[in-house]
Amino acid sequence: MSRHSHFTILTVLACVVVWFAGAARAQDRKPNIIFILADDLGWGDVGFNGQEYIRTPNLDMMANEGMVFTDHYAGSAVCMPSRCALLTGHHMGNASVRGNPGWTFVGRPVNLGPNDITVAHELKRAGYATAIIGKWGLAEGDDDLGMPSKQGFDYFYGYRTHRAAHHYYPTTFWRNDEAFPLEGNKTKEKQGRYAHDLVTDEALRWIRVHRDKPFFLYLAYTIPHLELTVPEDSKEQYKNLDWPKRRMNTKGHYHNDPEGNVAYAGMVSRMDRDIGRLRDLIAELGLTRNTLIIFTSDNGPEYERKDRFFNSNGPFRGGKRDLYEGGIRVPFVAVWPGTIRPGTTTDHPSAFWDLLPTACEIAGVEPSRSDLNGVSYLPTLQGRPDEQLQHDVMYWEFNEKVGPIQAVRVGDWKAVRFLLKDKLELYNLADDPGEQQDVADTHPAIVQQMRQAMAEARTDNPAFKLEKHPRVKR
Repeated sequence: MSRHSHFTILTVLACVVVWFAGAARAQDRKPNIIFILADDLGWGDVGFNGQEYIRTPNLDMMANEGMVFTDHYAGSAVCMPSRCALLTGHHMGNASVRGNPGWTFVGRPVNLGPNDITVAHELKRAGYATAIIGKWGLAEGDDDLGMPSKQGFDYFYGYRTHRAAHHYYPTTFWRNDEAFPLEGNKTKEKQGRYAHDLVTDEALRWIRVHRDKPFFLYLAYTIPHLELTVPEDSKEQYKNLDWPKRRMNTKGHYHNDPEGNVAYAGMVSRMDRDIGRLRDLIAELGLTRNTLIIFTSDNGPEYERKDRFFNSNGPFRGGKRDLYEGGIRVPFVAVWPGTIRPGTTTDHPSAFWDLLPTACEIAGVEPSRSDLNGVSYLPTLQGRPDEQLQHDVMYWEFNEKVGPIQAVRVGDWKAVRFLLKDKLELYNLADDPGEQQDVADTHPAIVQQMRQAMAEARTDNPAFKLEKHPRVKR
């Protein structure tokens, strides 16, 4: 055997030893948590929930290898409050942020503040490296108290505000507390680096840097939020399929591509592709069995609130800005090899405000606050449904153009109340998940119970009143 052959064999053996040593160290430490959030993706936009047109092979593989939650809920029907619920463990009755920036009653955006304790704060206490990469959207205007660096995150890269995140070729991004230019990007012309690609590449880089200690990565994608645009290579598989055409407005605030259906499908599949890249990296680093990866969406669909080609909200009624199921029930899949049994499904009702107590239980720390609305769904992930705590009440409120509206779920009962009409609709989700049959008139006792649940779930907040907003002229 030549000296070169000996050297090659020794090199390979050394690499194998290093990989196994890294994998062994990974099993001895606290689990990594990667939380991937899509933006305006409907419950029915993924293959594992029945999507027939848009290809999501990597998300479907996660479903085959992990657990799908069929009854998982966003924190709100729009972006900013939903993300607040996700990070703080509070539903809309107690959250500090209950509406998007332009819909407060105090004339300015309300951000996360010094009294908020986020999941990142809690995991830092447990020794985790923490990062938010992508869309933040909880530090609008000049107030920097809501910035990720003030909310438990060691690292931030991406969009600071919602409006900036409407564009996929922005001229500016943020790294930690500083803005920096994206050289060569032209927003209106859609030229330069596609922001989603920048976010993915940065997430992969950050994981490589922090692979040797427990980490929490909140990967907040902007796909498939308007504007609808994607590089041509992601459209190729959807061209010439005899799909109906949907013309888009290309000259307004959103610089959409001219045809919507192919662009929308291409965007979702590009995100799916990059989730596959992330999982491949986790496997390459020997971290697969010690990493929980969760994927979900921040609210129901916007692009297909009315059009039904993709059937984005599945069997549910409504979409973004609705408190019907289509506006708040979202896709959710979790994979954690060796912990989550492959190919499982649960109908355990869960919500964004459950992430913080779940992460705390995984990390082995008690939540800092005792007034959380969330309950840990770790028992469900671990296949211990008999030990899973249940929500007594799940609560939402929303007050934009169609508000104010409240909604509660208690067991299989769901109530939606339109306050200006003083009208409460009642549905049994076990019999009627599409909320087509209002049974309020035949169940007066349940109606009273739901009204009481709405009243008890809510604390007053002068920035988010349940009355007609001044911007609404009707």
